[in-house]
Amino acid sequence: MGTPDLYVSGVGVCLPETVTVEHAVSAGWYPAEQAELHQLGGAAVAGDVPAPELALRAARSALARSGRSPADLDLLLYASTWQQGPEGWPPHAYLQRHLAGDRVLAIQLRQGCNGMFAALELATGYLRAGPRGRAALLVAADNYGTPLADRWRMGPSYVAGDAGSAVVLDTEPGFARLRSVCSASVSAAEEMHRAAEPLFPPGITQGRALDFAAHTERYRQRAIGDGSGTGVLVTVHQRLAEVIDQSLAEAGITLDDVTRVAVMNHSQSITEQMCEAALGLPLSRSAWEFGRNVGHCGASDQILALEHLVAAGELGPGDHLLMLGQGPGVVLSGAVMEILDSPAWARQPAAGNGARGNGARA
Repeated sequence: MGTPDLYVSGVGVCLPETVTVEHAVSAGWYPAEQAELHQLGGAAVAGDVPAPELALRAARSALARSGRSPADLDLLLYASTWQQGPEGWPPHAYLQRHLAGDRVLAIQLRQGCNGMFAALELATGYLRAGPRGRAALLVAADNYGTPLADRWRMGPSYVAGDAGSAVVLDTEPGFARLRSVCSASVSAAEEMHRAAEPLFPPGITQGRALDFAAHTERYRQRAIGDGSGTGVLVTVHQRLAEVIDQSLAEAGITLDDVTRVAVMNHSQSITEQMCEAALGLPLSRSAWEFGRNVGHCGASDQILALEHLVAAGELGPGDHLLMLGQGPGVVLSGAVMEILDSPAWARQPAAGNGARGNGARA
């Protein structure tokens, strides 16, 4: 959908220090051949900081930068991909208690790695239906340092990073305008992320680890091996092209107007395929150099990239950021952000996130 009347008044991140790939290889956590193949730099590791605390820190930063107060919020959407705390406990309530207050409608979204795109779409409809002058707080957070997740071997072309990210979506002008956001599904590919694993009892209750790499390989051997999945993958690529076209058309721009592209933080080859094959753009127009050093941070990747590119001065007034995401299901999403102003926080010296070459595996 086109969204010419909605803005981003604040964006915040909580990005822990990086554990380098070199250290992960020397510690035996990450295969050396994978490091050579994928050219990743490391993963942000939060240690024992809970995901809701990462979300809260990012949300406080975004709200402070927006100039809004908690009383201005009408909606809080919390996107996550992994366990957040005690089973049966809603993490968005933690942000309500410590930041947003009880009056705000708060909902958790489990839409996978494109959960922030779903949040943007839902918040757009909610804000348009409500009184003018209001805002929504959208957050995402994950900490994969748990016994049932191995960040270094979780997926076939990425390592998993921990982070919190937040956006204040506003009906009043901000430093950026949300020009469009849209999604499309390919439900025939839902088996890709479960690979015939039993639906009951749920794997987490049986102590089965989160292992997308194994699921993808089993799906490839069966569905791709006998040809039954080839058409599904073709449909995924076709649907992605449609999402790109729709995102640009509803934003009223073309690829020539796109300054930078933010996709999921995957390997160099996967990002090159996305940029060059799907968009006809060089890798240098993406946020890969940043993303390769923090890992694939669940639903936060594209918001981390937005904050980084604006803070580093790599996106300025008049520039457009095309954000693309994919989640299990399969759901493909796109959004266009137009930068309207260089915010005050982007004109201040950045402290930066360090890279540590040792430390405990989290």
